[in-house]
Amino acid sequence: MKKFSKLMLLVLLTTLILSACQPAQPEVITEIVEVEVPGEEVIVEVPAEAIDKTVIEFWTTDNEEDRVAVYEAIAEAFMVEQPEIDLRIVAIEESGVAQRIATAKAANRLPDIVRMGIERVSVFAADGILDMDAAVATIQSIGEDDFRAGPLAMVIDPVTGKYAAVPYDGWVQAIWYRSDIFTNAGLNAPLTWDDINAACDALPGTDDLLYALTLGTDPGENYPHQVFEQVAMSNDAWPFDADGNVTMNTPEMIEALRFYADLQRCAMPGPQYWRGARESYELGQSGMLFYSTYIMDDLVDGSGMESGDKVELVTDDLAALTGFAPMMEGPNGSASYGQLVTLGILDGADPMAQEVVKFFMTGQNYIDVLATAPLGKVPVLESAVAEWGTLSDYFASYSEETLSQIANGFETMQRWLFRPDYGVVQRAVVGDIESRLLIPIAISNIALEGIMTPETAAEWLQEQVELLYAERQ
Repeated sequence: MKKFSKLMLLVLLTTLILSACQPAQPEVITEIVEVEVPGEEVIVEVPAEAIDKTVIEFWTTDNEEDRVAVYEAIAEAFMVEQPEIDLRIVAIEESGVAQRIATAKAANRLPDIVRMGIERVSVFAADGILDMDAAVATIQSIGEDDFRAGPLAMVIDPVTGKYAAVPYDGWVQAIWYRSDIFTNAGLNAPLTWDDINAACDALPGTDDLLYALTLGTDPGENYPHQVFEQVAMSNDAWPFDADGNVTMNTPEMIEALRFYADLQRCAMPGPQYWRGARESYELGQSGMLFYSTYIMDDLVDGSGMESGDKVELVTDDLAALTGFAPMMEGPNGSASYGQLVTLGILDGADPMAQEVVKFFMTGQNYIDVLATAPLGKVPVLESAVAEWGTLSDYFASYSEETLSQIANGFETMQRWLFRPDYGVVQRAVVGDIESRLLIPIAISNIALEGIMTPETAAEWLQEQVELLYAERQ
């Protein structure tokens, strides 16, 4: 045998690259070991003990590139602390949540965690795919007392009394309006049906305005539903009564449909949704705007257009001249409207999914998530509210009163979904009403097409919702 003073033996290792849909394989970690051999000094690179990795899939509707980067950074930090976990962030479209989950369920490949709007929670609870015990344990682990009361009430399952999902963040909807023009015209803030109607008649032609507002009328968009639901609740109009009967053709619902559709008399023509509403307000064409808190930066910088350009604001200090009216008072009540986003832990999820949710909602990690879009991510944790108020320079363009109303919006926020005497089936049907765009279709048929009256539209809605209800029972 030839003698060498030093011999290096290398063992070549093959790295396995896994797709997101494949189960994780043990990770091979190499270790350098020095072995004494008579007459030789041998250094051998050998595999150390393998680690079995558990895959946790986190589907998020925060799918913009910069937001996904933040999620992935937090996931990396989690995996440093938990090296046995392979945490995978999967960005999905919000509009495709139901279809993606249905497909995954059929393939027996549900994710562990999904970020979703509150309207999905009742539907998924009815389908039996949410792990409510995991949600309860996670909320308690994060600190139940730190959660704001409103969001916790929204996620209570009416059948079990358990939390069906974990509140995450949300936004508040309001009528944003030109307070300077309203004052000069002697108009009251648009808080009541009467005051909204008065503004509808007075604003066109005032201060170069072409319209009072741009109304949601596009039958293919969800925006009309979001606005109408607040109108309906302000008149005590609901899809079901306390006994579970469908009530889409009540006098209150007909009156709400009539009030909403009649606003088209002072609105921009043609089928419209949030983009047209936003741009007409920024261009000084309309004096009122139904929108969420996501509008706040656009009223300072101008919003992005489909062409890729930005709207050039025609009014200096538009944000400072804009009032905020989140509550609406109708003939039979009052209501505000907003969105709560939740994290659902799905049936069959690995127990470590609870730790992932807690990690994302703890300390700086939660602040980092809120910072990706602070205008539309009002925190659900009391401990995060103060720091949230520092996350955007745009907040400085608005009054303390407006910021306080936004921060506390969860306490007055209402939705058809949140009515406490609705059971899981009724709540699931409310989600179906929204996903099937029944309200936008009815509104378009009244306000634009003229092929329905409020009465016939209400009867059509009654028939459609009764069919949905029968399918769920």
